[in-house]
Amino acid sequence: MKGKVLLFINGEAPEILPNAADYELIACTDGAFHYLKRLGFPLDELDFISGDFDSHSGSDENIYHEKFIHTPDQDKTDFHKALDLIEEKGFNTVDVFGGSGGEQDHFLGNLTVAYAFKDHLDIKFYDEFSEYYFIPKKIKLKKVKNKMISLYPFPSVEHITTTGLNWPLTNGSLSITSRIGTRNFAVEDEVSIEYEKGDLLVFIGKKYL
Repeated sequence: MKGKVLLFINGEAPEILPNAADYELIACTDGAFHYLKRLGFPLDELDFISGDFDSHSGSDENIYHEKFIHTPDQDKTDFHKALDLIEEKGFNTVDVFGGSGGEQDHFLGNLTVAYAFKDHLDIKFYDEFSEYYFIPKKIKLKKVKNKMISLYPFPSVEHITTTGLNWPLTNGSLSITSRIGTRNFAVEDEVSIEYEKGDLLVFIGKKYL
């Protein structure tokens, strides 16, 4: 199995850049390329840059032109097209930075793209506030005591039971049209979540309460 992928997309730039040495493949969309230059990310370590490149010009674009993969398909977002390339290359674990912030329709679109790939790729998003991802039907979150834990149904979850949260659920249901599970927090170092039907996003806060 191949190692992890680091993918930057065109949302809010990370305040602290992740350690590139932790990843086997590093990529970005063409919009994210701009903020990586500004932040001083080592562009030599990028394996590919994907997009339509309408906004690109200048010396850096010429230097790294061989890393460009032109993906003009307007029926897919740049994030979706980057994930297609990552999957084609045989990777299945992707850490995504730049998935939130900015225009919120982009954020919702990124969640929808991740949902489309959830059965093929293990995708985790990271931003200033939290890490978040779709979880399997049964999971244990470790070393989370006193961290904010939010559960967000996509669009609904049935027969969900949790332990280790301040407000636990026992055989409950969540739905974006009625009841969601946001702004909870862990009272134990380990939180368990089980559900029978639906799809669920978990948001784990970076800071301790």
